[in-house]
Amino acid sequence: MPDSTAPSPTEHDHGAGPSAARARRDDLRRTPLAAVHIALGAKMVPFAGYLMPVQYPTGITAEHTAVRQHAGLFDVSHMGEFEIRGPQAVEFASYVTTNDVAGLAVGQVQYSTILNARGTIEDDCLVYRFADRIMLVVNASNRAKDWRLLEGTRTARGFGCTLRDISDATALLALQGPAAERILKGFTIAPLPEIGYYHFTEERVAGIRAVVSRTGYTGEDGFELYVAAPEAVRLWETLMATREITPAGLGARDSLRLEMGMALYGNDIDDTVTPLEANLGWLVKLSKGDFVGRDALVAQKAAGVPRRLVGFTTGERTFPRPGYPVSHDGVGAGTVRSGTVSPTLGYGIGTCYLPTAAARPGTTIALDVRGRTVPGTVVRMPFYTKGSHK
Repeated sequence: MPDSTAPSPTEHDHGAGPSAARARRDDLRRTPLAAVHIALGAKMVPFAGYLMPVQYPTGITAEHTAVRQHAGLFDVSHMGEFEIRGPQAVEFASYVTTNDVAGLAVGQVQYSTILNARGTIEDDCLVYRFADRIMLVVNASNRAKDWRLLEGTRTARGFGCTLRDISDATALLALQGPAAERILKGFTIAPLPEIGYYHFTEERVAGIRAVVSRTGYTGEDGFELYVAAPEAVRLWETLMATREITPAGLGARDSLRLEMGMALYGNDIDDTVTPLEANLGWLVKLSKGDFVGRDALVAQKAAGVPRRLVGFTTGERTFPRPGYPVSHDGVGAGTVRSGTVSPTLGYGIGTCYLPTAAARPGTTIALDVRGRTVPGTVVRMPFYTKGSHK
């Protein structure tokens, strides 16, 4: 799961001198690996309240390609982790998310959404079911908001569970790419092939206690490794010592997930859209019983979903930047939500919302690219279909 709002590789401080820019950067949080990124020459940018690497000297395209063809390593320690314990941990997690947590087996992971009473998306998240607890992984930019929403709901409805924010104590590294399994199994005892997609185990990686999760937001096989924050540098350096892995920043993470048509909070989804509009209806289990936002979704489904998130291509190397106006049949239909020139495919790809009647493959749209009209064509997502994930 990527964090909200894709960083621009050219992001910098506007309207202030160097001292003001430094002051703002000094206010930002650092992950345990910040000094490692700086030593590697990474371009560090403000992102979700953290100073994060958007790219390394190799560049976004090289990092993207390394993940598609071999292996890349991401620092995503800025993500938020909440731990739920108690006799009603499963019931509470199921009430505050749209998917069916009760249907998870121990050792299984679930992608889900957190809604408000209007049925719109406050965040997307991962749900981990352990034998004795639930872990929710949320976007860094939504961590404080999510905490208030979840803790307020738990208190108001009297759920028999506790909620603990373990984000600062937890580091998260994502090893992604077709070579990830082969590389990682040199440092583990557990038979990694037995960890299925969206499953996890508790293991030692190079002697470090870790949650080893076969998840990621790149479309490639890979693992997300949750470890105690003080162990992050040792784990990073141990993996990088194989000399088989390319460090990858948030720029490549964004282009990789977009090629797979995976939603990004703050771009493709936010608190103005419902999961039904965002093509995330598969995350909504209306039959499981009551949950936050259920009534609103039932009403929208009965009335008809008015718009849908679609993918489009431009057929040329036009960069369809987020925010560019989109029209259909001469009528404005919103803006580009996510967009880039695909490093793998070599042409422009993006997402936008269209009226449901027009949200079908083959529909022609028009993008206003700095005053120039560029045609686009609605296509099925994912844009890239040859990923190695299992």
